[in-house]
Amino acid sequence: MRSLGIIGGMSWVSSAEYYRLLNEGVQKALGGNHSAPIVMSSVDFQPYSDLLARGEWERIRDALVSEAQRLARTGVEAIAIATNTMHMFADDIEKAAGLPVLHIADATAHRLHDAGYTLIGLMGTRHSMEKDFYRTRLKERHGIESLIPASPERERINAIIFDELCAGRFLDASKKFLLGVVGSLAAQGVQCVVLGCTELPLVIRQADVQLPVVDTMSAHVQACLDFMLKDR
Repeated sequence: MRSLGIIGGMSWVSSAEYYRLLNEGVQKALGGNHSAPIVMSSVDFQPYSDLLARGEWERIRDALVSEAQRLARTGVEAIAIATNTMHMFADDIEKAAGLPVLHIADATAHRLHDAGYTLIGLMGTRHSMEKDFYRTRLKERHGIESLIPASPERERINAIIFDELCAGRFLDASKKFLLGVVGSLAAQGVQCVVLGCTELPLVIRQADVQLPVVDTMSAHVQACLDFMLKDR
């Protein structure tokens, strides 16, 4: 198998899911006592979330580049960033580490294409919804158009993610609100809703809504498994 470096901890809640799903995927594919050949650099997320709130993008980029370079020195063959939002620095990380970054938006786009979806609703952190690194990549590289929730909804989604989900808190009132946002996007005619935050699939399940939902963490994990198992 090929080895994979993972920049995790953003948040630990979803990083734990990445670790579990990657190992389950390898074990399912190969059987026996096989497990995933990964090296995870799990950062303390609080300083990063503070920098995000202040918009100090260069400091975040420099810190993530340092983590990627540290992973590269372990001999891994590719890097996965276990969060949607920090993919805004994917190009810088790939260049600095000298390794391919398995991009979560590309993995998601492949799943969308397989299902025939070209108009999606996107839910995630405020940065993932509003900045161009995610929606523009989907449009320019994959021909997928994205609609996002209204501004007040985006602010509350962002608060739910950072103040609750990243700390492993799953509140019924917040879930009800998030499901309402899915309904609002459905009313705008989207074909599916992309859960563009790796914590959102932990609270929104397909069984909760009629509109199809696409789990970016699941798509990313599959892309990572495809890479690791390619030479098996």
